[in-house]
Formats: sequence, structure tokens, C-alpha cells
Amino acid sequence: MNAVNVIALTAPQPTPTWYLVLGAVLFGIGAFGVMVRRNPLVLFMCIELMLNAVNLSFVALSVRNDNIDGQTAVFFVLVVAAAEVVVGLGIIVSILRRRSGATADDISELSG
Repeated sequence: MNAVNVIALTAPQPTPTWYLVLGAVLFGIGAFGVMVRRNPLVLFMCIELMLNAVNLSFVALSVRNDNIDGQTAVFFVLVVAAAEVVVGLGIIVSILRRRSGATADDISELSG
């Protein structure tokens, strides 16, 4: 078989634009979940999804611009997010153990 007649099938290479679109879709899903859902645990997960979508966008833009600043920002955001998850999830789980049917509106009354 002639080398000219053989078509090399290769998978398309993802570009930073693909990751930006994925980040926008994930952020939209998270924002929709925050607006629609009332369960505090689901709200917390949707907020984390939005945070990770922004992190994905930071990394994609830093790769596109050939700059490490976005990746450095993501590192610090992930460190703060880990601390937030520990404290926030502990508070939410303790509230849901006391009142199993608690909603986000019930939790907002705790602000004082």
C-alpha cells in the first residue's frame, strides 16, 4: 500500500479553548444548582463545582499565555478551598444531624 493512500487517524488535540468552554459549562451547572437547590449540602457541592471551574479556567489561560501566574493562583485557591471544605462541611453536617429537613433558608436564620 502506498504511503500517500494511508490516512493517519489521530485524535484531535485539546486546546486551551476546549478547557475554557468546559470551565464555562461547569460554572453554569454550578450556578444553576445554587439557584435551584435548597439542600445545604447540594448548595455546598455546587459552590465547589463553580470554584473548580474557575480553577480550570485559570490553568487554561495560564497555559495559553505561557505564564505560570494562573497556576500559582490555583495552588493557593486549592489550599484555601481545602480549609473551607473542612470547616463548611463540618458545620453543614452538624446542622443536618440536628435537623434532618433543614434547608438553606433555615440555615440563614442562624446568622443572628
